Amino acid sequence: MAKSAKDGRAWQRMLSGRRLDLLNPSPLDVEIEDIAHGLARVARWNGQTSGAHAFSVAQHCLLVERLAGELRPRLAREARLTALLHDAPEYVIGDLISPFKAAVGIDYKDFELRLLAAIHIRFGLPPKTPTELNTLIKKADAAAAFYEATQLAGFGRTEALKFFGSPRGVRAPRLVPLAHAEAQAQFLERFKRLTA
Repeated sequence: MAKSAKDGRAWQRMLSGRRLDLLNPSPLDVEIEDIAHGLARVARWNGQTSGAHAFSVAQHCLLVERLAGELRPRLAREARLTALLHDAPEYVIGDLISPFKAAVGIDYKDFELRLLAAIHIRFGLPPKTPTELNTLIKKADAAAAFYEATQLAGFGRTEALKFFGSPRGVRAPRLVPLAHAEAQAQFLERFKRLTA
């Protein structure tokens, strides 16, 4: 059973000075700089990727947003912003690999969705991603996972096809893990362009 705030500390202090209550997150305590900072320092694939740097969740989010735009070229800015922020809760909860999320169970997913809803509200998006857009983001996410798996995480093509399916309708990216400062800067720049 989760601890309540009065049973002990259930909040995270952010570098912005905000104090984010993890059990009852408020949009008022969400800052894009905190998100970018955290996501740039969270490694995809539990850090089991090739390269001088970890492939960060910030880079993954940028890739998913780009692939969603390739899958639907006239995708509105709001939808692209939703794609960019699809894994934003990981700035505080980290990137748990899918098998572990399944083992943890539905309570974990509910927790993640509450935090995502607060993030969406903070940036003027619907708290819940519309079904059609969610399907598109999942397709882009699976394509990103396929390319990350085969280019960085040691998966063979056959194995990646089994777990992530065949990426269709997108160009294969050339993935190079970035230093966290560069990944953070690119994430913030893309966010600013989508919200300008």
